[in-house]
Amino acid sequence: MDTPLSTPCNIQICEVTCDSFRIMWDMTPEDTERATHFFIDLSRKENRDGNRFKHRDVPTKLVAKAVPLPMAVRGHWFLSPRTEYCVAVQTAVRQPDGDYQVSEWSQVVEFCTGDYAMEHLQQLLDKASGSAGRLLKFSVFYRNQHPEYFDYVRRECGGLMRPALKDSSGSHGSPVNGKLQGVFFSCNTEFDTGLPPNDSPYGPLRFQIPAGQLLNPNVCLYFADFYCMYTAYHYVVLVLAPMGSEGDTFCRTRLPMLDLASNPFLTYIAPERPEEEPLYCHASDVILEILFTEPVHLDRGTVEQISGHHQLMSLTTANAKKDPSCKVCNISVGR
Repeated sequence: MDTPLSTPCNIQICEVTCDSFRIMWDMTPEDTERATHFFIDLSRKENRDGNRFKHRDVPTKLVAKAVPLPMAVRGHWFLSPRTEYCVAVQTAVRQPDGDYQVSEWSQVVEFCTGDYAMEHLQQLLDKASGSAGRLLKFSVFYRNQHPEYFDYVRRECGGLMRPALKDSSGSHGSPVNGKLQGVFFSCNTEFDTGLPPNDSPYGPLRFQIPAGQLLNPNVCLYFADFYCMYTAYHYVVLVLAPMGSEGDTFCRTRLPMLDLASNPFLTYIAPERPEEEPLYCHASDVILEILFTEPVHLDRGTVEQISGHHQLMSLTTANAKKDPSCKVCNISVGR
């Protein structure tokens, strides 16, 4: 009878990305010599606040020929960004009859996959560029909120709109989600008027600020995300960070930087003559969400009531989940 295989121990996970990792463990020299296959039991870690109406993920058991460790495990069909997983391993020797002699399962090890890397964001950027449409002129950034918000800003913050942590809306792997702070603005305009829309799902009061206050040669522009919410229109998330700021430092190694004067989404064209004004343009066929990484004082703009109807909050993008089936805005590294 063959000597039993020892149980793999000291499981180690390394080189984790958004859709891959390497795994290694300790084996006896005898088992290293004998093993013909490795079995990997990989499953998502159960949500501690489990939603009883949501199906549990089926564990994925991978069978691989024995290779020198650490072994690479990759595949967007079962690995998603920023997701906690449990993994255990088993060594095996294939028998002449096709059956396997196997070891006991190792202890279970937990790990979490990473954010999109720069190369993945570049893929998203390329897709977003194809959907951006032509550039339209605009003159103001704006931010809609409820009266209570502006009352709080005046009363508790001295009129300063302070950055808040970016929520989890959009692509699950975007590096800004839950990590970068900022103040959100819009800049899209109506085709017929060239002005901001009269309606908003975010509140009946609108803060408007001249475009040059936020978009100028002293800021850096970054691409952060491209997504939709089971709708025909798409959103592009951009970051405006003053040069040398904490937000700029965060984005510089994580997000693709865009040329202010030449990109498909949001541009600043400097005047050619002293008497001319800068030209500001936004993409016409996507909805831009602009995250400005520094506080903005209400004195730098105006707060006014919008003339249109205040829409349902269900139309907002707050914590909205990306449509994983959309072929326009998804890339092959999870969602």
